[in-house]
Amino acid sequence: MAHDVVLLHGFTHTGASWDPVVAALGERYRALAPDIRGHGAAAAREPVTLEGVLDDLAAVAPPRFTLVGYSMGGRLALHAALAPALAARIERLVLVGASPGLADRAEREARRSADERVAGEVERMTIGQFAQRWAQTPVLAGQPPEVAAAVHADRLRNHPASLARALRGLGTGALPSLWDRLGEIAVPVVLIVGERDAKFTAIASDVARALADGEVVVVQGAGHAVHLEAPRRVALLIKRAT
Repeated sequence: MAHDVVLLHGFTHTGASWDPVVAALGERYRALAPDIRGHGAAAAREPVTLEGVLDDLAAVAPPRFTLVGYSMGGRLALHAALAPALAARIERLVLVGASPGLADRAEREARRSADERVAGEVERMTIGQFAQRWAQTPVLAGQPPEVAAAVHADRLRNHPASLARALRGLGTGALPSLWDRLGEIAVPVVLIVGERDAKFTAIASDVARALADGEVVVVQGAGHAVHLEAPRRVALLIKRAT
């Protein structure tokens, strides 16, 4: 019997970023990795809002499935697990380098303002220029050259104006914090983080303590984008979760 898995990519990526994980999952898994609004083939879909993304997910996801998300996709996966149209269909969550958002309102507003500035700058760049700039984000430092090259190629599938809309509509500052709702998530949650990603390792530990059934797995040698640096390991953890 095949297991259904839906994989949500991070900001500036597309569903194709999950290809190495999908290949490692094998034939016993039916994997769906859609492009999220503002990205790839869904670049023109509007509005780029949380509600729109959840509607898209509800429309394409199987009746029962494991939901996997990386970074922005992980944050969206947490929102999906609390959405009336999706919560009963999700059997478990696997989150890679993910956060429930910013609990402090002032910090969230500051982040929203910062994201707005970046969005305005993105709109004046080519996609190649922005891809190079985003690769310098501190949390993404230290990626092996072959991973960095694959990520760059994936980012080039996007458009600056669409990414700006995604940042404004789906960024950390734009979405409400879920810290006070984590206890409502009843399904098992595996939080995957890279050894080199100290920030999100700390966040994952705090999230796990707030969940009814949460487990943190630290992947040795990996950074923030564990699914890109260690796809076989992530695939094994998805299999274990299912």
